[in-house]
Amino acid sequence: MTVQTLPLQVIATPAAIQLIGKLRARHGPVLFHQSGGCCDGSSPMCYPQDDFIVGDRDVLLGEIGSAPFYISGPQFAYWKHTQLIIDVVPGRGGMFSLENGEGVRFLVRSRLFADEEFAALQAAGRA
Repeated sequence: MTVQTLPLQVIATPAAIQLIGKLRARHGPVLFHQSGGCCDGSSPMCYPQDDFIVGDRDVLLGEIGSAPFYISGPQFAYWKHTQLIIDVVPGRGGMFSLENGEGVRFLVRSRLFADEEFAALQAAGRA
C-alpha cells in the first residue's frame, strides 16, 4: 500500500516568499488571512501574528514562507476545490496589510485540484 501525500492547499511563488521574509525581518512573525470581504478583503492580507485574532470559523490552509495562512469559513467553502497560489505583483498593498508602502501587493492565483487530489483532501477531512 502506498502512502498518498495530500496536495498543498496554499503555496507561494519565490517573489512572495522573498517579500514574506522581508516583512518578517521588519515586523517579526506574520500570518496571512483571506477573508473575501469588502474593500481589501479580496486580497490576501499579511499581519503581525500578535495583531490578528483568528476566528472560530477560519480554516488554516497551510503555511507559506513559514507564515500560517488562514481563510474564512465561507471563502473556504467556495475555494476548497482549488490550490491557492500566492504571488506578488506591482501595486499598492491592502490598507491594513504589511506590504502596504512596498510598491507591491500580494495576489491570489489558483488552480483547480485534479479529481484525485480533491478526493484525497475530502478523504482526509480537508475539503
